[in-house]
Amino acid sequence: MSAQFLQDTRQHRSVFTAKEKDALEYSDLTSTAEVTVELKNDISIRGTLKSVDQYLNIKLDDITVLDDLKYPHMSSVKNVFIRGSVVRYVHLPAASVDTPLLEDATRREAAQASAKARQG
Repeated sequence: MSAQFLQDTRQHRSVFTAKEKDALEYSDLTSTAEVTVELKNDISIRGTLKSVDQYLNIKLDDITVLDDLKYPHMSSVKNVFIRGSVVRYVHLPAASVDTPLLEDATRREAAQASAKARQG
């Protein structure tokens, strides 16, 4: 599984399943985990993950903007709160992703969807 974990459609409509939100919110990422958040306005911000809520609102500390020449106004910012609706991608460290847990959740979700399709 790649470090690129959560993504939305190219039409800028967020598509996050409950299992993906839960995986990010309840993962074993500590306050020392470095993540990169790519926003829908093409700004990529790397920082220390402090918190994530059920709406994918993210708090980062000790941030750096990956293209600081393009966004010099962000160079003095050290902490950010990012509203979940503006997130395009969240890049997590590969070691922090519990792949078996996500695979099991995906299988369960697919089984539930096929059971509903057979009933309806």
